[in-house]
Amino acid sequence: GGSNAIGSFYHYLDNENVKLIAVEAAGLGTGSGETAATIATGSPGILHGSRTMIMQNDDGQITEPYSISAGLDYPGIGPMLAWLDRSHRVLFDYATDQEALAAAFRLTRFEGIIPALEPAHALAILDKIRFRPDDVVVVTLSGRGDKDMTAYIRYMDEMNL
Repeated sequence: GGSNAIGSFYHYLDNENVKLIAVEAAGLGTGSGETAATIATGSPGILHGSRTMIMQNDDGQITEPYSISAGLDYPGIGPMLAWLDRSHRVLFDYATDQEALAAAFRLTRFEGIIPALEPAHALAILDKIRFRPDDVVVVTLSGRGDKDMTAYIRYMDEMNL
């Protein structure tokens, strides 16, 4: 979990003037039991031979994550991102399925870009953060939204769009 984020952050890790923000997939919400927000809801454990933050039950068994985005429903996060969270170098937040879908539709409407659902979560966080007028904001838009058209069409039907 988090390969796109760590790839985007890598060159800025030593530059304290750059604020790094990672966005997790909260699914139906962090308190719903239907989430993939590992930093927000997980605990330290071992997954695929790495000690990191993972989603697990009280017996240490991996629990099933949920996100509308298949690329984000993973029960762990890369160990480097977990360390960056613990060291407070990266601020972690999360976006729900509904927030990500709404953000994807905004980008499509205003810019003509159909984002994949994975980066749509990062777009959703832009509404939650207060920026100064002189801030420069960079969002990594990886993937293509055409693979997520079924989810987008379902959302359009639900919202009567």
